[in-house]
Amino acid sequence: MTPLSVFTLFVEGGALFMCILTLLLVALFFAAWKAPAWVKEIGKIALAFGIFSFLISCAQAAADIQMFQVEQCVLAGGLKVALICPIYGYIIYMISLIIRIIQKPKA
Repeated sequence: MTPLSVFTLFVEGGALFMCILTLLLVALFFAAWKAPAWVKEIGKIALAFGIFSFLISCAQAAADIQMFQVEQCVLAGGLKVALICPIYGYIIYMISLIIRIIQKPKA
């Protein structure tokens, strides 16, 4: 078993989805600096996009299962890879909530 690095997870998660989620993370930090009202919304978009990428991955897996006979270990590996984007999106959402808590005005 090889240790998982950030770059390995980025590549396994899919270049398109992971790039978009990373752009949302950059937008989150930019919004925290310039437009604090958008922080929570950007976090929600990242979470929704992560779930959307998981659903697309599952649809592709279902199409492959329908066409070919797939072994359980291959299916489990595919599900593991498909969960990378939703986890990344959830982490971005958690960061947005933490930033929102830090930015809340004190009463």
